[in-house]
Amino acid sequence: MALHRTNSFVILSKTSLYMLIRIVFLCLILIIIELYAFQALKTLVKDKWILTFYQVFSSLLLVYIVYSFLQFDRSVGQTKQTMLSTALLLLVYVPKMILSIVLLGEDVFRLGAGSVNYFTMKDEHVSFLASRRKFVSQIGLGIAAVPFLSLLYGVTIGKYNYKVIKQRIFFDDLPDDFDGFTVTHISDVHSGSFDNPEKINYAIDLINEQNSDMILFTGDIVNTDAKEMNPWIDTFKRIQKHQYGKYSVLGNHDYGEYVTWPTEKDKQDNFQAIKDVYGEIDFKLLLNEHKYIEKGNSKIALVGVENWGHNFKKLGDIDKASEHIQKEDFKILMSHDPSHWDYIVQHHDKNFHLTLSGHTHGMQFGIEIPGFFKWSLAQYVYKQWAGLYQNAGRYVYVNRGFGFHAYPGRVGIMPEITVIELKKAKNVA
Repeated sequence: MALHRTNSFVILSKTSLYMLIRIVFLCLILIIIELYAFQALKTLVKDKWILTFYQVFSSLLLVYIVYSFLQFDRSVGQTKQTMLSTALLLLVYVPKMILSIVLLGEDVFRLGAGSVNYFTMKDEHVSFLASRRKFVSQIGLGIAAVPFLSLLYGVTIGKYNYKVIKQRIFFDDLPDDFDGFTVTHISDVHSGSFDNPEKINYAIDLINEQNSDMILFTGDIVNTDAKEMNPWIDTFKRIQKHQYGKYSVLGNHDYGEYVTWPTEKDKQDNFQAIKDVYGEIDFKLLLNEHKYIEKGNSKIALVGVENWGHNFKKLGDIDKASEHIQKEDFKILMSHDPSHWDYIVQHHDKNFHLTLSGHTHGMQFGIEIPGFFKWSLAQYVYKQWAGLYQNAGRYVYVNRGFGFHAYPGRVGIMPEITVIELKKAKNVA
């Protein structure tokens, strides 16, 4: 027993040491960035009081950000304070980091020029390092203003700038009765992050305006705790009844895996409460199961799996969910994490025609010019991260998410309500 306690203490000590090292390293990086940013300001501003105010304000802001992250409570998870701290960290230090890179480039040039002068003895009266050039600091500040204004827009406007994206997909073997069938797809609500009822009600109105045949919700109704949804249940119950139903699956955040619970029972009680919440907003939760949707003389299979992620617990059981479904049946699969499609679904023998996913949020930051260009850091983590992808006639659509998480904003990658129209491909003789 003593040995077990000693080993646990050693593991805990190592974990704490690694965390301390990371915090110290981060602080050093931030301090270096602050020093460079101050150098840029000092080049342009000569008023002593302005410089002093800047130093005091920046120091207090840095202390607040570091303190906030040190106070993170894993038993609670994300809070409004941690989201504010994340927003401040990005708003303040991403622009300053870019400014620092510009000034670092100038320093490399100054050092090179000084070294050449020193070793060639061209001019003994010229100092080794030339003075900073005002125009370089001006250029640096101009470049840094772009991410600052973008991130500020993301926090104030972008996070609720809902876009309705319409996608038409053609299938050779779509049953005739389902030609033109429409599906509204939402994902990643993250209700614990919301702070504006008016904007959420506007988004619900947008959903209802689509007047689709069916609505599908691919998970992450909360960040962690079922209680996060309590203020929003009546709002989401306003989603109108769709003729062919309202269905949902679970996302990774619905399992409560990202916080430390007092007991396993508390975790399981919260998990059950989250599953119940889906029912409270009138969505039928599919847990590794399927349902046939019938229209006229035809039917399609709607399959819903629990979350399966390449970097998460693999709880989704596609074989169980599709048991008794025939290979030739037309199938729509709901699976929260698109890595499931990448690793399993696109190669599955049952031939899943269309998979609907979410999860990535497009990292809530990127650049999109519809039909021409699409970029986000998400693409370096997920092969399928936003929009429609296909392989051998099998499709996956990755919704960019309804809500937001961690960073309380969206830049370039807007919150999405998807409307997918299923179309019968016309055979060309």
